[in-house]
Amino acid sequence: MFSLTVVDHIMIAHSFRGEAFGPAQRLHGATFVVEAEFRAPKLDDLHLLIDIGLAKEVLRSVLAPLDYRNLDAEPAFAGKNTTTEYLCLHIHQELAKACRDGRLGEGGKGVTGLKVLLRESHVAWAAFEGPV
Repeated sequence: MFSLTVVDHIMIAHSFRGEAFGPAQRLHGATFVVEAEFRAPKLDDLHLLIDIGLAKEVLRSVLAPLDYRNLDAEPAFAGKNTTTEYLCLHIHQELAKACRDGRLGEGGKGVTGLKVLLRESHVAWAAFEGPV
């Protein structure tokens, strides 16, 4: 299995509902380093999995609606706790759509697996991994 990873980051504000979150129930900020790892069983005729520049552009386009936003005020997240794990799932779903609909070129249509990892800090991170 081949893989190609691109990295970007987002800065968000959000709060959580539920006693389990303690002080994080209050509005707070977070900066996430976002890693998107695309996987495919074979390379194309140019020996590429996907175009790395295109992968960076698509990742940025998926992250842009989240960046510098209060996620509590975003309709897409109404009623949801935007935990690191949940944001991994959300970004995975958006990138998987981009693979299927051709925004990542022909190579993107050959991607069979995708892992999205969000690093909250140097000591804590979460990921979601699944098929495209």
